[in-house]
Amino acid sequence: MSTVTNLAFFRSRPGRTNELGIALMALVEPTRSESECLTYNLHQSVEDPDVWFVYENWKTASGLDAHMHAKHVREFLAAAPTLITGDVELRRFSMISAFPTRAWDA
Repeated sequence: MSTVTNLAFFRSRPGRTNELGIALMALVEPTRSESECLTYNLHQSVEDPDVWFVYENWKTASGLDAHMHAKHVREFLAAAPTLITGDVELRRFSMISAFPTRAWDA
C-alpha cells in the first residue's frame, strides 16, 4: 500500500472564520465515509483562528484524486472564494512510517 498524506491549509476572509469552519466541518463525515480515506481531521490554529488545515491520509493517490472530485468537495470549492482569502495551499506527502494500528496514535 502506498499511503498518501495530504495537508490542506486555508485562511478565512476577515470576519468569515466561523462560516469557513462550518463549511470545512461539513466535509468531515462524508470524506471519512469514502472507501479510500484512512483519516480526515480538521484543525484550527491556536495562534491565528483565521488559519485552518486538514490532515488527511489516503490508501492510495487515486483515492485522494477521487476525493477531490467528490460532490461534497466540489460544492465546498464552489463556495470557497467567498470564505477564504488567497489560494488553498495543498501539500502531498508519501507516508514513510507505518500507519498506526491504535486509534489514539492516529
